[in-house]
Amino acid sequence: MNPYSEKVEQQMKKLYNSLSEKDRRRYAGIEALKLGWGGISYINLLFRCDYYTIPLGIDELDDSSAMSMSKVRRSGGGGKSAISSIEGLDEAFFKVIAEHTAGSPTNEQLKWTNLTRQEISQLLKEEGITVSVTVVDQLLTKHNYRQGQAQKRITIDEHPQRNQQFENTAQPQVS
Repeated sequence: MNPYSEKVEQQMKKLYNSLSEKDRRRYAGIEALKLGWGGISYINLLFRCDYYTIPLGIDELDDSSAMSMSKVRRSGGGGKSAISSIEGLDEAFFKVIAEHTAGSPTNEQLKWTNLTRQEISQLLKEEGITVSVTVVDQLLTKHNYRQGQAQKRITIDEHPQRNQQFENTAQPQVS
């Protein structure tokens, strides 16, 4: 089946690729309906879209609520965020960072923790809640925590002559 010339097919592909996801489904559905039997397979090969997307587009053409939809996707789709779906996450988060929280004495809203995101994630895991550092970022943002100042964790070993360089520079130079 080859109902269109090569030039028309190229124009159809350009148009298809310029459309939003929702409009692509509907355009593919219209073109498949125009061709009749075998139209879905032909449009599927021409546009290189998923075979089941085309019948979905055809169904949307007959659905008035789908046609009046202003967004590309319906609301409520996709997975729920870990913050809203994991029970007891906030309580465990506060328990984990309670000993590691500091704040500004002049601004109650300004608080920070000296734990890294990975450390918070590990401590939550020990509490029985496994989350990624991305979820930890979301928790820190949700509860108005700021990134703590970067600090050196491991000190350099004390060397008996460490101070000598400073004493030498402090002495007056004799010419």
